Amino acid sequence: MGKEKQNVFRLGATEHTTTMISYWDKDLICRFANSELAAWFGRKKEEIVNIISIQELLGSLYEEHLPFIKGALEGVNQTFQREVATPSGVNRHVISNYYPHIVDGKVLGFYLNKNDITHLKLLEQELIVTNKRIDEQNKRLLNFSNIVSHNLRNYANSFIGMTQLLDEPNSPEEQTEILGYVKKISLNFSDTIKNLTEIVHVQNMGSIEMVSLNLYEQIVKAISTISMKIKINKGVIHNNVGANTTIICNPAYIESILVNFLTNAIKYKHPDRDPIVELNCYSENDEVVLTVADNGMGIDLEKHGKDLFGMYKTFHGNEDANGIGLYTTKYQVETMGGHIEVESKEGQGSKFIIYFKMK
Repeated sequence: MGKEKQNVFRLGATEHTTTMISYWDKDLICRFANSELAAWFGRKKEEIVNIISIQELLGSLYEEHLPFIKGALEGVNQTFQREVATPSGVNRHVISNYYPHIVDGKVLGFYLNKNDITHLKLLEQELIVTNKRIDEQNKRLLNFSNIVSHNLRNYANSFIGMTQLLDEPNSPEEQTEILGYVKKISLNFSDTIKNLTEIVHVQNMGSIEMVSLNLYEQIVKAISTISMKIKINKGVIHNNVGANTTIICNPAYIESILVNFLTNAIKYKHPDRDPIVELNCYSENDEVVLTVADNGMGIDLEKHGKDLFGMYKTFHGNEDANGIGLYTTKYQVETMGGHIEVESKEGQGSKFIIYFKMK
């Protein structure tokens, strides 16, 4: 192929691409520009080539490009991305490449290639949104599975414990008392199944139902749910919450939150003393603040504080610890618009401070 044909071929190639291509000499005067670049800047090629400087072409963008221009004139390839406004005022994402033109060790100018990557950026943003949605769905799935496994396991343990008591010799009064407990647990279990069914429904809808509930009654229900665990471990739970205290919450979530905190207080009891749990409540601005304090093993927050609510994080070596409970509880509280704080000293106990919406 002759030199003239080669030049024709190269020129044709630059005119049949979506890449903006230009060449600038060391004095920053344009010596070549394809139609794509001229169109981007709203000009004709004849108005650019051998006439205009890169400073005139870029206008207010020149100072932003200047470090890369200097780098190219020093013989170093330059690549960067920017969101820029076209002359028509439309914002587009562009990747620019400055390639030095070096002959016999001297930089004579540079080639400038610019590509509009807006469509790729839009796809990237869509991917971020999709990944975020998938992550949220996975959190909801993990949350639901933990509610099911945690709450139903507590009910199962309670039923087993009560049936074992029924097998033992008991007076008629004791039998009546045990059957009363069984009835209460059965009613709570029925409510839990109803709430879990509602969770499945609303999560398919992409939201959760928030209702006004009596916090004192919810705590009484949670205590009843794990009554056998409390009894076996000789635990004492003081519900000091006002009888008329109400919060805005999801029924299944609040049950899971309370059961999880109370279960943990019993599970991680100090080996040298029986577990005691104090639940207190006060209002702060438009929030109801519930505190759950225990005299258990406690946690070294300086060492483990940043991981306390992490997934699969455990701290005391219990065989039945799975590192999901606090992670799920934090998710549930935050989903309902609240947050959790914690105070703890190793060997002395922990105090969880949970903020709920009052209205």
